[in-house]
Amino acid sequence: MIRRGLKPLLVVGALLFAGAAFAVEPDEMLDDPALEQRARDLSAEIRCVVCQNESIDSSNAEIARELRLLVRERLVAGDSDQQVLDYLVARYGDYVLLRPPMKPQTYLLWFGPFVVLLLGALGVFVYFRQLRAAPAQPPRLSAEEEARLARLLDEEDSGKE
Repeated sequence: MIRRGLKPLLVVGALLFAGAAFAVEPDEMLDDPALEQRARDLSAEIRCVVCQNESIDSSNAEIARELRLLVRERLVAGDSDQQVLDYLVARYGDYVLLRPPMKPQTYLLWFGPFVVLLLGALGVFVYFRQLRAAPAQPPRLSAEEEARLARLLDEEDSGKE
C-alpha cells in the first residue's frame, strides 16, 4: 500500500530537483564545443538577476535564458571572457557576478554579514552580562515602606473578619 503511493512522490521529487540540470536548453547551445564550454564557464559565474544566488547556467528564469543567449552572442562575435563580464557588469552592476570584486562599493556586500554577526554576538554578550549582574533578590524595603505594608496587610485582615 505504501509502496504504491511512494512511486509518484519519488517521480515528482526527481523532476523537481532535476529542473536545474535542464536549465540550458538545446536550442541555446553553440555548435562549436570550445565556445560552448566557454559560455558554460561564464554562465556559472554570472548571477541570475531575479533568482536568489543562482547562476544563469542553472536558472530556469526567462531573464537567465536571455542572459545565456547574450553571453553566447558576445562570444560568437569574438569577445573575450573578460569583455563579456565587463559588458554585463556595465549593464547590471557588480551584483550580476556571483563573486563580485573587492572594492569600496562592495565592502558592505563582503563584510556586512560579519558585521551583523559581530553585532549580534555583542548584543548577546551584553544581555547575559546584565542578566548576571542583576541582583538575585529584590532590594530591601525602607522602614517607611515596611510600616506602610504592615498597615495595608492589617487593613486587609480586618476587612475579612
